[in-house]
Amino acid sequence: MGRTSDAREKIITAAQTLIEQRGYSALGVAEICKAAGVPKGSFYYFFESKEALALTVVDEHWAAQRREWTRILGADAAPLERLRRLFEATEEIQHAGQQSCGTVSGCMFGNLTLEMSNQTESIRGRLQEIFDTQVGMIDEIVTEARERGEVAVADTHAAAASIVAQLEGQVLFAKLYNDTGRLSPLWTNCLAILGVTALPQAVAGA
Repeated sequence: MGRTSDAREKIITAAQTLIEQRGYSALGVAEICKAAGVPKGSFYYFFESKEALALTVVDEHWAAQRREWTRILGADAAPLERLRRLFEATEEIQHAGQQSCGTVSGCMFGNLTLEMSNQTESIRGRLQEIFDTQVGMIDEIVTEARERGEVAVADTHAAAASIVAQLEGQVLFAKLYNDTGRLSPLWTNCLAILGVTALPQAVAGA
């Protein structure tokens, strides 16, 4: 297998699958290489350590997720409608994963936060950056909704942080109980956080 082959992508793909299924700590480089179908030497050609690989996996996973969040939250629709669509997309992804492998995989970022945040500073820092960005993206939507008089929150950033925390918590419950039905309260809880008592017609009729 040459250095210009697709070995790097195979390693990343295998690592992502294994991390989602089993977590980070229990994995070894040999197991990742076996799953990827590449020799161990190829691993160290592309990555100096398992931690470096994990950071790459996190970055690539976030790049894909961020594109999806940007697409949904940037759509031509009312702000609350866009937020509702984000929750629906999250539920669909978790359900598809359960149908594929039999279990709810949860959120990679949430899973790694629970497993690694007190062990590996580089991974903890990267996860903080990702969640901060997510909160910022939601904050923009909440601010827009407040400007339209659709939500009643004094601190949009704090509300956005609560929404992201609620999203992560419900996904964690779905994983724990292997039940995507645990995601059904997402929208109702979000409305409560935002102090919404009556939905705009465009959202209520969706």
